Order: sequence, then C-alpha cells, then structure tokens
Amino acid sequence: MEAVKSSSSSSDIMAALNAQAKTGTNELVSTSEEVQNRFLKLLVTQLKNQDPLNPLDNAAVTTQISQINTVTGIERLNATLETLLSTYSDGQAVQAAALIGKSVLVGGSGLSLLNGVANGGVKLAEPADNVTLSILGASGNVLQSEQLGAREAGSFAFTWDGKTSAGTDAPPGSYGFVVNAVRGSEQVPAETLQIGTVNALVRDKGGFQLDLGGLGRVDFSKVQQIL
Repeated sequence: MEAVKSSSSSSDIMAALNAQAKTGTNELVSTSEEVQNRFLKLLVTQLKNQDPLNPLDNAAVTTQISQINTVTGIERLNATLETLLSTYSDGQAVQAAALIGKSVLVGGSGLSLLNGVANGGVKLAEPADNVTLSILGASGNVLQSEQLGAREAGSFAFTWDGKTSAGTDAPPGSYGFVVNAVRGSEQVPAETLQIGTVNALVRDKGGFQLDLGGLGRVDFSKVQQIL
C-alpha cells in the first residue's frame, strides 16, 4: 500500500505545507526555516513513493526549492536591514543631541534683529556672479539692499547690521528677506535660510526633530549648516 499518493508535480507538496501551517483552530505563522524543513521532508517522502512511470516534474521541484531559498534570503536580508537602520538611528540621535544649544541654518526667510544684529543664510544651487540681499519690513517694503558679491554653490551665512537704506537703525523685532542671485544674465536658484537655536531633540516616527523654539520643529535632515 502506498504511504503517500504520488504526483507528477510539486503542487501537492506545497498544498501539504499549507495544510500543516494550521494546528487546531489557531493558524500558526511559520518562519521560512520551518517551512523549508517541512518542504524538504515532504519532498523526500514524495520521491520515495513516486510512481516510476509517472515521476515528479524535476523542473517544477527545482523551481519550488528556489522559491523557498529566496524567501529565506529575503528574511535574512530584512533582519540585516533592520539592524543597520537601528544603528543609523542611534548614530543620528547622538549627532542631533550634540546640536543642542547651537545655531543652525534651516529653510525660511525670517530675521530676528536683536542688539543691532540679525543673521540669516542663503543656499545657491549653482555658483553666482552676484547675490543681492533685500531686507523687508512688516508690510513687505524694502528697508535695505546689500550686494553680497560672487558666491560658490552651497550655503553660506550673512549678518545684517540693522541699518536701513536711510542710515537709521531699525527697531529690534522680526523681519523678512529675499535674495536675488545671477550668473551673467541668468538667474541662479537661491533658497533663503533662517537661523534657529536648537533647544531640544524630539523623537518622531520618521526619525528625530530639532526644536528651534519660535521657529518650531524641523527634521534633523533639513539642517543646511551648523554655525
């Protein structure tokens, strides 16, 4: 009497694997290693009891073995990636924590004038022959324009002395600014950057955020320059 019914393909083996994945009324989620072991045991049993006149399809069995090995490899790869991500996250936390109390440049166009000094920044996508800085009042009017000269691509900081174009001292407070950069007759993309002081480090689902006080929170990856 045959102990196991023979088959001409490996479909019966996979069907048996699916049936063994359930115990009683609870469905158990198996690891790839357990699935691989059951597959090999069932395969050996099938080979022992196959019909010599109607043997298992070698190509189909080889395909199934390859699929099982692929699942195992993916599981191991995922475990390795999780370890790497955890290590990266820990390293990022250490770097971000070191910024507490320091000033950083992040995207924004705000200036805070205090004791006759306000600092900001610019990020150029390409080198520029000339960069023009315009300080804006509360109503958007231009209080002062300065030529910052030629600049290389990348980010840099600037300081406004609080003077208006009329030579008077602007009162302490919040101001805005815009930047115009050119190379020859062409415009150069320029992003305005504002300065904030890192007060705290906050963990978020996507990583870590820096608490910049009145400027709110920004992702650690958004920091353009540390001053």
